Amino acid sequence: MISKKPKKPWTLELGANVSDEGVRFRVWAPAVTSISLVVAEESKEILMDPEGNGYFTTFFGGAKSRMRYFYLLNGNQLRPDPVSQFQPEGVHGPSEVIDPEEFKWQDQDWRGIPLEKMILYEIHTGTFTREGTFEAVIPYLDYLRKDLGVTAVELMPVAQFSGERNWGYDGVYLYAPQNSYGGPGGLKKLINACHQKGLAVILDVVYNHLGPEGNYLNDYGPYFTKRYRTPWGRAINFDGPESGEVRRFIIDNTLYWITKYHIDGLRIDAVHGIFDFSARHILFDIKEEVQRQAKNLGRHIVVIAESNLNDVRVINPPGRGGYGLDAQWNDDFHHSLHTLLTREHNGYYQDFGDVHQMVKALREGFVYTGQYSSFRKRRHGNSSKHLPPTKFVVFSQNHDQVGNRMKGDRLSTLVAFEALKLAAGVVLLSANIPLLFMGEEYGEQAPFRYFVSHTDPALVDAVRIGRQKEFAAFQPQGDIPDPQSEETFLLSKIHLDLHRHGNHKILFEFYRTMLKYRKEIPTLSHLSKKKMDVEVCKEGPLLVMRRRYKEDRVCGIFNFFEKPAEARLLMEKGIWQRMIDSSSNEWEGPGSSLPESIPSHGSGVRMSLQGYSFALYRQID
Repeated sequence: MISKKPKKPWTLELGANVSDEGVRFRVWAPAVTSISLVVAEESKEILMDPEGNGYFTTFFGGAKSRMRYFYLLNGNQLRPDPVSQFQPEGVHGPSEVIDPEEFKWQDQDWRGIPLEKMILYEIHTGTFTREGTFEAVIPYLDYLRKDLGVTAVELMPVAQFSGERNWGYDGVYLYAPQNSYGGPGGLKKLINACHQKGLAVILDVVYNHLGPEGNYLNDYGPYFTKRYRTPWGRAINFDGPESGEVRRFIIDNTLYWITKYHIDGLRIDAVHGIFDFSARHILFDIKEEVQRQAKNLGRHIVVIAESNLNDVRVINPPGRGGYGLDAQWNDDFHHSLHTLLTREHNGYYQDFGDVHQMVKALREGFVYTGQYSSFRKRRHGNSSKHLPPTKFVVFSQNHDQVGNRMKGDRLSTLVAFEALKLAAGVVLLSANIPLLFMGEEYGEQAPFRYFVSHTDPALVDAVRIGRQKEFAAFQPQGDIPDPQSEETFLLSKIHLDLHRHGNHKILFEFYRTMLKYRKEIPTLSHLSKKKMDVEVCKEGPLLVMRRRYKEDRVCGIFNFFEKPAEARLLMEKGIWQRMIDSSSNEWEGPGSSLPESIPSHGSGVRMSLQGYSFALYRQID
């Protein structure tokens, strides 16, 4: 039972902390011999007092919110605060003092949403609206909650990065919301508005590396290690000398977002890039402290991982030797679905394409549970059969699977309209936690491309060369979009008004109907695999999913092939009512070949489905 009264509130002890008397500044800088506070507006320099263990502190009486400052290291390096709460002039500019009491929250009664009730909607702040700001999202919250039916917004990373446009995975100030998005005030307004509308907010955070430009942490101390390498930059020092304070820096960041910004959960990016061989993995410590703070705050707060390891340690409970995270993204589910719809087999897709893999993803979670992977040229994964389906977030699209394609192609530009409805059906009828990528619900066709706006010319060249090497084998498909070009960014903005027109409107209504069924039909809202059967029909290529909860029964039938297919299905005795058929004329399909109701005597029923379609039946008697 979640406590309703906060206990022992957590306090951020680093950075600039405001009181009635002034501001206390505290920094961890074991790599320096002296450090001074420099007040930008006054050009005032105050030598900070050493506390021991690499900490320095000073108190500036009379200082107020909005004051801008630097730290002067060893008398010759002017640097922003590692725990800056706002970088109004970008990654190289001064930090700004933020008084958390200035913003008046109006979500005091908000207790969050349990994980099993979450229907996630992933947003990139810069491309979701024309303005590309936090506050510009607010007018669309009714669209998301009331019109569409999602229950949680997942924001791609917002920690301050260089320039004005970026995916967010190049953040270098983990405590500072991006200035071009609207900074701390804009983010708080968005979260406050989400809670007032009944929407939870999940924040994507990056703890495996920091971005390249404006990353001054090494000037302060051993935040990074040379012992491990990540594909994106220097690995964070979680298990080497003086790693205790680095771990505290990261753990405090998680508590900062959920406490100071009322965030309802964290999605931790690419945990396979987090290297920690200490006795207590950093993910275990993060989950433990977040869970403790959730109880203190009286709220539901979740921690979700992204991992390509297929290792259940990430989500196993501590009693089974796991880190205890609430869930993780399931790439195997996506790859199984994507290859069935597109027939692509390049890259990691070469390991997929069999409908039985889709069955395993729906039943168990991971598809690769120790088998040989031709892409990796080794065995991959371990079994997730024992885990509940709520441990897995599933999707047909997300920022990675779209944006890491050479031209950022969305599924809507790769497959026919019928296949888009089929993709929605598999995701939303699963017993897992579903995630939609912004614009997916109406078939947005604008690409989501990789874009940056670095100010260092050498870094820009390095990014361009890196993209060219990554897609060297795909040159016949055309030129690679320039990641530094503003046009690449602008072309990635979505067009939400499309949901009112043509087939976009049909698809939007289809998603809305499916989400309504997911929430209102007891069997679909009860996420359990104990009473779920998934199989490929013995007499045909159709995939069948049967789910039951108490007296409620549903049956989903899926055809992942272009041509019509039929098979004989065993259905429990009773009257089965057709709830939806994606191929029906109502959804601009070629026309249903299925009856509206089926009287079953408990024996086989012959079913015929159009190509790339699915149907849902519910027992009514």
